[in-house]
Amino acid sequence: MSLAMSRSAIDRAFADDEKKGLAFEVAFGGATSFLRRNYTKDLTGFDLAVTGVPFDQAVTHRPGTRFGPRAIREASTLQTFDPPIYWDGFDPMSEFAIADYGDLAYDYADISGVPDLLQAHIKGILDQGCQAITLGGDHFITLPILRAYAEKYGPMSVIQFDAHSDLWPDDDMSRIDHGTMMYKAVKLGIVDVTRSVQIGIRTVCDDYLGMPYIDARTVHEKGCDWVVDEAKRLVGDAPTYITFDIDALDPAYAPGTGTPVWGGLHSWQAAAMLRDLAGINMVGGDCVEVSPPYDTTGATAIAGAHVAMELCCLNLWNKRAS
Repeated sequence: MSLAMSRSAIDRAFADDEKKGLAFEVAFGGATSFLRRNYTKDLTGFDLAVTGVPFDQAVTHRPGTRFGPRAIREASTLQTFDPPIYWDGFDPMSEFAIADYGDLAYDYADISGVPDLLQAHIKGILDQGCQAITLGGDHFITLPILRAYAEKYGPMSVIQFDAHSDLWPDDDMSRIDHGTMMYKAVKLGIVDVTRSVQIGIRTVCDDYLGMPYIDARTVHEKGCDWVVDEAKRLVGDAPTYITFDIDALDPAYAPGTGTPVWGGLHSWQAAAMLRDLAGINMVGGDCVEVSPPYDTTGATAIAGAHVAMELCCLNLWNKRAS
């Protein structure tokens, strides 16, 4: 029996003794943990934890992102076989131990309780010495996640890929709305706008609250290299959180999202910019707003899985360098 066949005899998601390494399993069978990593709540010996938040009760238009984490995990199985992921010879699955921490458990009928539950959920990962990559879910989830990160690091630098600024004014901090997430994060002092930037914006915002932004047209006209240089200049060496709303991509590449806007980033542009951000002090991130019901091809979930993989690589790059 070949090595590949012998390894495929186990379900990699439950192989407790194999924290690292590629998954030599068919993509269409087995448990759909992210990248076929171990499902576990015990993060001893792990470098990074991926978790899901199947929450979409904060959307302003089309729901469906509650199915996002499951779809992204399923799509990620395409990235787990040999050869390693295309990242300039860097194979995070073989060099580091990545865990699938499962999903946030919450009462769907108790929406007001979700923010505190999610903040505690992420804190539970950080307290175990890991950092978190989160699969959404709508973009509201980034606010409680940033709360947890700010408890550890102080006001965060944020790189936000998005069609929308999410800076709609809303001073009722108890409201749960994906369009006011960044407004509240800034107002609460958990995001430092002087060390942050939004990329791909192409909707109106009356007041950016001092947040620098690079709209999608500027990305197209000035190019990815210029955008990355500007983002690196702004965040410097500060602990940085990357939040990637899948609607940053043009609907041609990611139709499965709640509020699609034309004129967005091409998938190759997103890939290039994420890759070239290597070296920033990236301590966590998320990929949100993947809504599988609006994309029968699965292309949006595939894009989300690639984004999440890139976030893992960025997070682990500095650890590798050290």
